[in-house]
Amino acid sequence: MTRTLAFPAATPEAAVKYFGAELGFEVDPDDLVRDLDAGRTDGYVVVETRAPEAFAQAHIPGAINLPYRDLTPETTAHLDRDVVYVCYCESTNCNAATKGALKLAELGFKVKRLSGGITSWIAAGHPIEGTAAQPTAKQATARQATTTQGIRCAC
Repeated sequence: MTRTLAFPAATPEAAVKYFGAELGFEVDPDDLVRDLDAGRTDGYVVVETRAPEAFAQAHIPGAINLPYRDLTPETTAHLDRDVVYVCYCESTNCNAATKGALKLAELGFKVKRLSGGITSWIAAGHPIEGTAAQPTAKQATARQATTTQGIRCAC
């Protein structure tokens, strides 16, 4: 038997339930950038959940910074409870988005997580704001170097 099939595949009905639920928790960078580019921003807010210095370095245009460590009933009292908060952090190697989404959900907010974080966003060529968006002369020759150099977890 192959390793790929060592465990039987789920039934189509179980797969529909599982993958449908998974999509209720995440959005991918391409879907988000298409909505942002089209001006379709009603119903959600993009949230950077890393520390303020990480937000200052690189963030998705229009995102707000809500470091997960600072989320309390008092610090979130001003937030709209009728929208979905799309949390992101550095990458799949960082769990600040998961921690932020969990805290917001515990506080009664609707949440999703951006798949892959800011590094996946950047790798796809989507725009960023912050100090990393200003390449040095040396970095200007390579898109990868201009956008991901120095991006780190910072959670």
